[in-house]
Formats: sequence, structure tokens, C-alpha cells
Amino acid sequence: MGLFSSWFNSSTRQARSEQGASSAAVSDAPAAPSPEPQAASPEPRAPSPVPAAAPPPPITDMDTSALTAPAPSSNAQPTVGAADPALTAEFQPKVVEALKTVYDPEIPVDIYELGLIYDITVDAERRALVKMTLTSPACPSAQQIPSEVRFKVKAIPGIQDAAVEIVWEPPWDKDRMSEAAKLQLGFF
Repeated sequence: MGLFSSWFNSSTRQARSEQGASSAAVSDAPAAPSPEPQAASPEPRAPSPVPAAAPPPPITDMDTSALTAPAPSSNAQPTVGAADPALTAEFQPKVVEALKTVYDPEIPVDIYELGLIYDITVDAERRALVKMTLTSPACPSAQQIPSEVRFKVKAIPGIQDAAVEIVWEPPWDKDRMSEAAKLQLGFF
């Protein structure tokens, strides 16, 4: 504030001294009648020159690659052929083991013990298909759980790819849970 007040005071002193000099010069001249006060009228201002904007480039010169559909991602579900009984029997225990590491975030039991897995098949090209359901169609983890299942099954050595099919028939109920899951959740 000290800097501002010193500037303000010096500006005020300078303005007063200039006003005093002009009033001294005026005092030598005969006094003229003072005109009646009039409302200040704004002075018309000339418009400032605005540089002309360059015309937009033609649409053909723009990069439109962001407007096209993206290439299919590697997350696309593969098609799984008819089940191969020998490969299904070989890989089913490994798939079950992988599925026992996937948990519903709301329930402290893995999805296999909850009875969410309906079928596991492997085709001749070693592509696995897991048919599963969710505890409810409105399950908040409806995106997360199937994705996690797919990637954990796909990571099993010998499995070339994996797909997850969500099914709603038959609907899931508590009777599909294993004895261990019922015991852990206190249903006994």
C-alpha cells in the first residue's frame, strides 16, 4: 500500500501544480461568462480496423480420421466351435481353478462356489466357452466379472482364446451355491 499511496500522492501533487499554473494564466485574462453545464456527449469513435479472417480450409484438407469407426479391438468375443469332449475334459479342471480366483465384489465367495458358472466347453482349436449368469440382471459388476473371467481363462496355458456367454435361464438362486458357500455366508 505504501508504494501505491506514494504514487497517488505524487500524481495528485503534479495535477494540482499543473492546475495552479493554468489557473494563474487564466487569471490574467478577462473573466468570461461560464457556459451552462451540459451533459457530456460521448465522442464518436472510429471503428478499429479488424483484420479479415482467413477463410476456413476446405473440408477435404482436414484430418477426419477421428470421425471414422475404430478398428475392432482385441477384446471382441471369439466364436467357439463345437465342444471337443477330450479337450473339455482336459481343460475343465484348469478353468475351474482359474474361476475360483474371480470374486463378486459384493459377496466374499468366488463365482464358481456361488453357482454362477453353468457350463465350460473347449473346442478343437482350444478356444474355451464359459456360460455363466449373474446373481441379478441389475448386478453392478455385470461388466467387470465376465471380463475378468474371460481374461483369466484365456491366460491358462494351452487355451488359445476364451469367450463368456451370459445366460439368464435358468435364473440363479441360492440353491445353486455350494455347501461351502452356504456355510460361509451363513445360510445353514
